[in-house]
Amino acid sequence: MSHAGLFDDTEDSEEPLPDSQPLAERMRPQDFEDVLGQDELVARGSLLRDLIEEDHVPSMILWGPPGTGKTTIARIISRRTGLRFVAFSAVLSGVKQVREVVTEAKYHRQIEHVGTILFVDEIHRFNKSQQDAFLPHVEDGTVVLIGATTENPSFALNAALLSRCQLFTLNPLDDVSVQQLIRRALDDPKRFDLPTNIALSNDAVDTLVRRSAKDARSSLNALEALLKREKSRGHLGRSLLDAAAVDRALSDGRLRYDRSGEDHFNVMSAFHKSMRGGDPQASLYWLARMLASGEDPLWIARRIIRFASEDVGLADPQALTIALAARESFQLMGKPEGELALAEATVYMATAPKSNAIYAAFKAVQADIKNGDVFEVPIYLRNAPTAHMKSLGYGKDYLYPHDFDEGVVDQDYLPEKKKGTVYYQPSPFGFEKDIGTRMDWWQKMKEKGSCQNKKK
Repeated sequence: MSHAGLFDDTEDSEEPLPDSQPLAERMRPQDFEDVLGQDELVARGSLLRDLIEEDHVPSMILWGPPGTGKTTIARIISRRTGLRFVAFSAVLSGVKQVREVVTEAKYHRQIEHVGTILFVDEIHRFNKSQQDAFLPHVEDGTVVLIGATTENPSFALNAALLSRCQLFTLNPLDDVSVQQLIRRALDDPKRFDLPTNIALSNDAVDTLVRRSAKDARSSLNALEALLKREKSRGHLGRSLLDAAAVDRALSDGRLRYDRSGEDHFNVMSAFHKSMRGGDPQASLYWLARMLASGEDPLWIARRIIRFASEDVGLADPQALTIALAARESFQLMGKPEGELALAEATVYMATAPKSNAIYAAFKAVQADIKNGDVFEVPIYLRNAPTAHMKSLGYGKDYLYPHDFDEGVVDQDYLPEKKKGTVYYQPSPFGFEKDIGTRMDWWQKMKEKGSCQNKKK
């Protein structure tokens, strides 16, 4: 196997790296042994490692959260195999650039007998038709495609493209791995062109780890910004930064959260399920998590409204009013005051009696109609606004409930073929218990026939 590659001139170098690059780039691992937190993927004996050792590089998708090593692994594969490495971002490039890369790849393959790795960062940003542009070139081996994505490939990628690629999943980094990474930088500041007179206490490192959201790039960027700020203050002697200094420096940091991606749906799912499970503590946590991460508060309000109808329903009819009021309050006051209204609605939903009876009933009705249960309106239930309609029998024999003593009549309102079908079954919780009592009373009145007595 050839080990000549694009980055050999930096391998095993102990020379300081230029600070024109971000610290995360200066510290990028040069081989699998230096990659932290992904042992299952890159350790000896793993599928990916064996494929590389055997000099067989399939097209692949690397799926994982930001800052877990997707780009690093792609570059190491290039170095290990001697393949050309061409990288571009799906955010900045399009199909035209893909064609240009393919043309160059064909040249290098035919003339220089060197293959090409086409590394596409954020490949999910390409739409399905754009992704199709890769297919013929992946199939004929012109390029080895390595796509990196933070999105679930099952939803974000074309099935045809995904079927031609090996899928490898990267795990979120654990705290130990992030701490090792930070220590690696602090233990050799000269090599990574960091100030040599500024150190971090153990508590400061722990705080930096906690604030990094398990993102290697984020943790190193934060560390570099922190050290540069301290250096700019002109400290000549040694300086030891504590946890409070780190907290102050990162006070405007953001949590890792992709509003259009999987985090968006996962956190909302946790929020919805916490309310459904009657846990106000967890419900408030996930609400605050979404708000702190930049989620659209009105989108959250819409989800609370949906929850009021789907999961609380008529067990507490007031829930829908509360949800609508929370949305209106936020629209009136905005952030941060309006967020409290969302919190109030969240706790109300979490502690309200629950029933999905309306939701289940409506879904059942929709399913019947979709399956063809569409029947004519019984003639006695039809409106008769004209004499001709009346002559046809429209409305004839209709029983007007208000004309009867009990206000209930023994009359069917469903089509004949659906007679007796039960869609809505009230739960025994909250207000729905009262609804069930009413329905039972109506049924007993019909069965007794006492409801047929007209008022005098």
